[in-house]
Amino acid sequence: MSAADNKQLLETAFAAWATGDIRPLLAAMADDVTWTVSGHNSWSGSFRGKDSVRRDLLGPLGAQFDGTYTSTASRFVAEDDVVVVETQGSVATKTGQRDDNKYCFVFRVEEGRIREITEYMDTQLVAEVLSELAR
Repeated sequence: MSAADNKQLLETAFAAWATGDIRPLLAAMADDVTWTVSGHNSWSGSFRGKDSVRRDLLGPLGAQFDGTYTSTASRFVAEDDVVVVETQGSVATKTGQRDDNKYCFVFRVEEGRIREITEYMDTQLVAEVLSELAR
């Protein structure tokens, strides 16, 4: 696939996620995807495989939210098999705090499937508003 095709794949996924629907992003992931969360807190690290991403990252994350999480993209940059997405998340936590974090995701797309995700965000906000991730 071309860089334009890869960019379109992520634009479509983030258009849905802006409404709270993460399913298109999950559907675009390869079964052996690796999602790496940057930083130095309990949420940081790599989650290998779509099942682990769902169970070990997205499940515990979603359990802390009070309402629907949305992620609204403002910029997409694509070159070869890499697509960079700048986005703004928005949700209240069950403790009443806001997790309105800004993100930069770096995706590597191969043959129409997301193979790698590297996530950069405000790790201090994560430490302040989310419970630690048990591993």
